[in-house]
Amino acid sequence: MKEIIQRVSAPTPKFFKTLRNIGLILAAVSTTIITAPVALPAAVVTVAGYLAVAGTIASAVSQTAVDGVLPKKDGEE
Repeated sequence: MKEIIQRVSAPTPKFFKTLRNIGLILAAVSTTIITAPVALPAAVVTVAGYLAVAGTIASAVSQTAVDGVLPKKDGEE
């Protein structure tokens, strides 16, 4: 668990920051489409659902990418 916290809090490379932001935007836009008060075709809502999942996964994976080497744990050489 400690390694995951270190990895998420470590510096993220610029490419992955951009990818994370794009994923967040995809998730936000698709969530807006899904929850729209207007009746939309089923295909549009289905695609929006897939884009929400893809955007969320892209953001999560991009956040765990680190720039350089992770700091060593206590007592590790």
